[in-house]
Amino acid sequence: MPKTATHGTSRAPLSREKVLHTAVRLADEHGLTALSMRKLAQTLGVEAMSLYNHVTNKDDLLDGIADLVVAEMDTPAVGGDWKAAMRARAMSAHEVLLRHPWATGLIGSRLNVGPAMLRYVDATVGCLRSAGFSYQQADRAWNAMDSHIYGFTLQEVNFPLQPDEYASAAAQFLPQIPVDQFPYMNALTQLVIAGKHSGRADFTFGLDLILDGLERLLGESA
Repeated sequence: MPKTATHGTSRAPLSREKVLHTAVRLADEHGLTALSMRKLAQTLGVEAMSLYNHVTNKDDLLDGIADLVVAEMDTPAVGGDWKAAMRARAMSAHEVLLRHPWATGLIGSRLNVGPAMLRYVDATVGCLRSAGFSYQQADRAWNAMDSHIYGFTLQEVNFPLQPDEYASAAAQFLPQIPVDQFPYMNALTQLVIAGKHSGRADFTFGLDLILDGLERLLGESA
């Protein structure tokens, strides 16, 4: 007599990839400080000790999720228009970090560099080197760009106001900056209140300044 098929739910086998992707989702939902091995195990429906078959410890977990986030960023091609490639790289990194606000500080703090980060940096240096930058210039260039990317993003995700709140906040702030004491701050705030200046920091403004400066440097080095 044939056996009757069972329709119970079967749990997919645990893997390092599954552990890391679940950890990223938890960090996105609750923040990095809320990510614990116990919470991760509960979400996966396993005992906490089971996780250690796939990650060595908490540091290994953090290394892994940092590398997963880097893997989402566009990697520049070697050859072609270096300036367009670097701009696309920066825009992609900024968008990825806004999707994962907790990752901005984490990525820069890891000592153990994962395969995605190695590919990312190697391609970045290769793109700049093929454009004519020296290795020393390429290294300084991508570090300058990344300082803008990570610093700007960190400020953006921690800023206490939404864009549609800037004008009203500026109006409330105006009495604290009388024109006779702070004439330039007062004038700038008036522009925000009047809708003539958004008051928002512009990621592309700083990025294009860096890229234009690098372009001039490359021309001077030729």
